[in-house]
Order: sequence, then structure tokens, then C-alpha cells
Amino acid sequence: MGAINQTLSVFALGGLNEIGKNMYAIEYGNDIVLIDCGNKFPDESLLGIDLIIPDISYLIENKDRVRALIVTHGHEDHIGGVPFFLKKVNVPVYATRFTMGLIEIKLKEHRFLRESELIEINSDSEVHIGEMNINFFKVNHSIPDCLGIVFNTPEGTIVHTGDFKFDLTPANDERPDIHKMADIGNKGVLLLLSESTNAERPGYTPSEQMVGKNLEQIFIRAKRKVFVSTFASNVSRIQQVVHAAEKTNRKLALLGRSMVNVVKVAMERGYLTVPKGMLIEARDINEFPPERLAILCTGSQGETMAALSRLSTGNYRDAEILDEDTVILAAGPIPGNEKSVTSIVDNLYKLGAHVIYGPGSSSGMHVSGHGYQEDLRLMLTLMKPKYFIPIHGEYRMLYHHRMLAESVGVEDGNTFILKNGDVVDIENSIARSTRSIPSGNTYVDGMDIGDMEFVLRDRKRISEDGMLMIIIPMNKQEEKVLSEPEFVSRGFVDQNFSELRKGMNRITMETINELHEANRNSWNVMKKQIKRAIAKYVKERTRKEPMIVPILMDI
Repeated sequence: MGAINQTLSVFALGGLNEIGKNMYAIEYGNDIVLIDCGNKFPDESLLGIDLIIPDISYLIENKDRVRALIVTHGHEDHIGGVPFFLKKVNVPVYATRFTMGLIEIKLKEHRFLRESELIEINSDSEVHIGEMNINFFKVNHSIPDCLGIVFNTPEGTIVHTGDFKFDLTPANDERPDIHKMADIGNKGVLLLLSESTNAERPGYTPSEQMVGKNLEQIFIRAKRKVFVSTFASNVSRIQQVVHAAEKTNRKLALLGRSMVNVVKVAMERGYLTVPKGMLIEARDINEFPPERLAILCTGSQGETMAALSRLSTGNYRDAEILDEDTVILAAGPIPGNEKSVTSIVDNLYKLGAHVIYGPGSSSGMHVSGHGYQEDLRLMLTLMKPKYFIPIHGEYRMLYHHRMLAESVGVEDGNTFILKNGDVVDIENSIARSTRSIPSGNTYVDGMDIGDMEFVLRDRKRISEDGMLMIIIPMNKQEEKVLSEPEFVSRGFVDQNFSELRKGMNRITMETINELHEANRNSWNVMKKQIKRAIAKYVKERTRKEPMIVPILMDI
């Protein structure tokens, strides 16, 4: 009986008030089960940062209670942080067959596959962790093998939808488990966590099959090569490109590492069918007439180093876009990427290509993998939750989703719009949110991982006002300056630099002499004082604040 009265807690370390780095947790008694561990990509302000992953300091502190990571599907914003997490908290990972294939690629790259415990599941699986009995149901999305998760606990049932839409005519024949969802709702759902990405868009999300029909027509009309850029993970979209290439007797080449990797996993695991002899190596593209070629490539979001960006500037070794080639952007730009995508489209037009781009409604080349308002209402109606937490979205999306929930019967006050780290505690079937745990961003910069606020602050300062190095040759033993300081400027240019140099030289020598007279000859003290004096002098003369780096050289 004691365990029944334990508090059931739900919180997110990523995915609330943002798109990306999804990570959610269900905590009951002595057990914590995690849902997804994704990343998101940095904006222009995060200079040099490669990835952003969730802050998992709370999980590290409680690693003896973390039992498992369950992954809903294989998109980067749900699996991109998995290797980094497992290196800190190594727990079993549960995922479907296709999702597991993508996770394995990441773990191999990080040389952590052997140390990982990977457990394959499907929509009929059952997992028992402590007093939680966990079941699953199929949902549609823009990647194969997606699951919603049901946590049956002594306090009640919690449902996490994963990313979903209701596509009743999916291109891959993976239909949503609507009857199973209705059965879960009829048995009673205490709390629903449901994605909110398209909560502002009215109606139902169009079917993926719409894209397939439009692709075929464009392939038939195309005079020369056809380039298609889409998310590598959208296997249904890739399958439809394969069908269009087959109907028009075209060979198919793959450009971009993620495209090659995902297609390999999808073919090996039976999620993608490609006719024998259709696939060719990128290096063999020029061996075929242009009217017999189709090329699938990455870069639909304007990523600088992706294949499409390099093709648009003529910098891809194995292929080039020429006059009258057709380029299809079969993906809508993620908010924030519009400028990069537009730049690539401009470059493609300059190359003389016929470019098909824009939202799915205008180009016919893309439909969203996320449910519109009526899809979200249907999920709420099927589940009939007492409490509701909208997830996976920016604040306005969460707000609109709350309005939808109230429109189908969730009581006013029973919806929690949370921030990452906010905790909903449930006891005796009553939910409250009165506390929070540490949360935030962890930055990945090459091999470095962690809180890089100081590093980013320095990079921002250098990018704005540059850097000034002061190299002072000294004899440390005799405490003498051997020659005048040398000043090296990077990104800090002043019209009167020669005049400025004289002043900085004077300030530097005066500072050193003053410290000698005061018998303060520590090199650390000397560096700090020189830095402070030069920074003040430069700001007064130029109104700029470059990074000052004094270097004392012992000669």
C-alpha cells in the first residue's frame, strides 16, 4: 500500500517553449524512465557551437534511479543527444527496429555501441519497470516506426503521444492504431502529453500520398537531371522519389552522408524498396545521360555544408546543377532557416535550374509530419485525459493547444503550460506544479561538451570588436623588459593605429614600472594590470572593447 501513495512526477528537460532537444521523464517511487533524448541546432548567435542537447545534471545526480530511455522515433530532435547521454548515464535504450538502426549509427560514430544495451520494441511490446507497466501504440509521422507510449502506474495512466498526425492513407501503409488509442482512452487517462508543433494550423494534415502524385508529374516533365532535397529520415518521401524515378526510367544517386546512412538502414531493415540496378554511386553520375538521372540529396534546410548548398555554389565534386535541370525542395523550411533556404534558391536560379520550392500547399512537394488542429483534437477526444501537458512547441503553440484541449472537454485549470525543468507532481490523482529542477542547454563544440557561456561570450566579443595581443619580451629572473612590446591586432582596426600603438606602448611600460616600484612582480598580477590599463585606454580612444591578451615571454 505504501507504494500507491508515492508521488508520480512528470517533467521535461527539453522540448517545452522550443522546437528540438526533446527529453521528458516519468518518475515514480525509486524509478525514473526517460522519453527521447534529442538535440537542436544552434542559431547564428552561438558562434562555433555544433549542437545543443539537454542539461542532464539532475539525471546524473540521480543516475542510480534512472532505469531506461524509451525513444519514440528516429528524428534528430529525439535521438541526437543519445550518445552524449549514455556516456554519462548508461541505461537500457528501448526503440523500434528502424529507430534503433539510426541510434546504432550514432553510437558507432561515438565508439560507444559495445557499451550500450539496446532493446528492440514494437507497438505490441510490454515493458515493466518498477511499478510502471509500459505499453505502446502506432502513430503516423514523417519517419517509419513511430510510437506513442502508455505508462500504467498506481496513480493512473500517463500517455505520451510522440510526434504524430492522422494519415489514413499513408504512403508506407503504417496506419495509426486508432482503435487502440480509443481503448486506452476508454480505460481512463489521468495525464496526456501531446505534441503541439502545428497547433496554430486549422484542419487536418494532408496525406503523404499527395506528394507522390505531384513528384511523378514533375519527373515526367523534367527535361534533364532531377535533384530532390528532403529530410534523409523521411523514408516515405524517398520511396516516392524511387517510384517516380522507376516510372521515368532514371538511375538514382545519393548525395550527403546522412542520406546514404539512412537509405542503407531503411533498405537493410525492409522499410525501403529500391529496384535492383537503380542505385548508382555519386562518382558515376556523369556516365549517364542527364534525362536518365535523379539525385537525392541533403540540405533542404539550407545547411552550409550539406549537399544542396554546395551544389548551389558549384562546389560539389561528383555532380553539378546545369541549365534546365530541375531542383525540388521536398521539405518546408523549419522556422529560423528561411533566410538560408532563400539564399540557396537564389543561387539555383542563377545556375539556370527550374526550382520547385515553398510550403507544401504551394509547391505540392511537402506535407507536414505533425498534426494540424483537427488531428490534435482527435487525439484529445480519443484519450479523454483529466490533465493535459502540451509539449514539443514554442509558447504560442502550447497556448493554442491548451485552447484546443479545453474545446473538447479538458477542464479549465487542468492544463499545464510548463517550462523545461517545471515538475508536475501527482498524488491521489491530483496534479500540481509547484517546483522545478535544474534544466537548460548543454553545448557541443567539437569534442567539448558543457556550459560554454564564457567561451561564447569571448567569441561574441571577438566577433564584434576583435582581439588585441600584447607581446612583451622579458627576463623573468632579472624582472626586466628586454624590448618594446609588440602589438598584434585581429579584427580590431583603427585608422590611427600607429598613434594608438604609441599610446599603448607608453601605458604598458608605465604599468610595468609602477608594479616594479611597488614590488608587485607576479606575472599574473602584471597581466591583469596591463589588460585593465590598455582596455581603458583603447575604449577612451576608439569606443571599442577588443579582447586584450597580454603575453609575457620569458627570454
